[in-house]
Amino acid sequence: MAAAALRDELDCSICLDTYTDPVMLRCGHNFCRDCIDQMLDTQDECGLYSCPECREEFVERPALMRNFTLSNIVRNFLHTESRPKAFAGIFCTYCIDSPVPAVKTCLLCEASLCDKHLKVHSKSPEHVLSDPSTSLENMKCPVHKKIVEYYCTEDATCICVSCTLVGKHRGHQVESLDEASDNKKKKLRNVLQKLMTQRDETEKKISSMRERWIQAQEKASGEHVRVQTLFMDIRRRLDDLEKKILIEFCNQEEEVSHLFCFQIHQLEIKNDELSRKMKDIEELCIKSGAYLGDPADILLDINTAGNNIHISKDLKSATRTQEVQNRPETAVRFQHPQVISRGTFTSGQHYWNVEGSSTGSWRVGMCYPSMDRKGDKSYIGNNNKSWSLKRRTWFNNECSVMHNKKEIRLLNNISCDKFRICLDYEAGRLSFYELCDSIRLLYTFNAIFTEPLHVALCVWDGSLKISDAK
Repeated sequence: MAAAALRDELDCSICLDTYTDPVMLRCGHNFCRDCIDQMLDTQDECGLYSCPECREEFVERPALMRNFTLSNIVRNFLHTESRPKAFAGIFCTYCIDSPVPAVKTCLLCEASLCDKHLKVHSKSPEHVLSDPSTSLENMKCPVHKKIVEYYCTEDATCICVSCTLVGKHRGHQVESLDEASDNKKKKLRNVLQKLMTQRDETEKKISSMRERWIQAQEKASGEHVRVQTLFMDIRRRLDDLEKKILIEFCNQEEEVSHLFCFQIHQLEIKNDELSRKMKDIEELCIKSGAYLGDPADILLDINTAGNNIHISKDLKSATRTQEVQNRPETAVRFQHPQVISRGTFTSGQHYWNVEGSSTGSWRVGMCYPSMDRKGDKSYIGNNNKSWSLKRRTWFNNECSVMHNKKEIRLLNNISCDKFRICLDYEAGRLSFYELCDSIRLLYTFNAIFTEPLHVALCVWDGSLKISDAK
């Protein structure tokens, strides 16, 4: 019972077998070296290690320390445990009533014996006992079929008595199997002793190396903690310095922001004053520009009028009509509802007024006499020889200017029906104004005039009238 209890204490809790090369963790629990190594290998991936017995956790893979005391206990226990062992599946030849496991086999009798029959068996030398076996033929000489009793030292093989007398081993140095076994065991014990001495020395070196390794790990761990503490202090100081600098920057930014806000406010006040003065000056310039030069006396040339507009007797008005006027077709007559002035402007500064009907769509402007009289290009503004102000009542009185088919929509639609056209021939400026409560400049064309300029009217709907320019 005591031996069984001791055997239980010498079992590894992982493989449930007797310790092999027992090692110990820092928590004090012992395991086979291979068993705990395999267990720790499976924990490498998660990076957290623990003892299979008490579940104590380790941040780093724990060092394995050889347990010399436990190793010696296991070795001595296994060496001194000498009770006969029954071999599974081999039973006593003489126990007929019930099968009893055999502990020895007699090679002479060719019978297997249990403990009981072994005690009463013959002790004479010819009755050779061996471990239980079912293949006794392997224990006989293959040549003479006799029990192997001797060992030929020259050929290093087991032989029978006939081999020494008449066989090929005659005259050779032979020993009994017991003597050969003892000699062999003695040699093996010597070798084993040397190996054990070497192993002990190796284990001492391993133990010393492990101690040095543990010391190095502890030193490295201490350095790790020291470096961590050092960098934590550096980071804390950097954080404090960063906060201090940021606070200073915020204070400076606030001061600069107040300064700039004050300066911007002062500049905005100054800018508003300048804008007001500029607006006053622009209004004066517009009014001055609108009265620049002499008022022109414009008469329409009925010989250029299309057959779908009516020209008044005073040659000042053009009205769209549904009745065809039956005027003779000439080279200067327009195909569309357009007409130009009799006279032209070749120099100087001039202005005149035009008044449109409250409802209607039209174009008013100037053109060269060489402008086409037929086709889409004959509309004023649809070519590079004319400039026009365009109004379309069906587009909510949308107003735009045109030259060479390029149309520019004015952002502010016109709010009345009276307009002024100003020409500065030498400066190359043609300006359009709106004559409401105050004069408002609508647009100015800049060009280099190369031909005389006619006043041109185009009426799609309603009427246009050249009014007094005073």
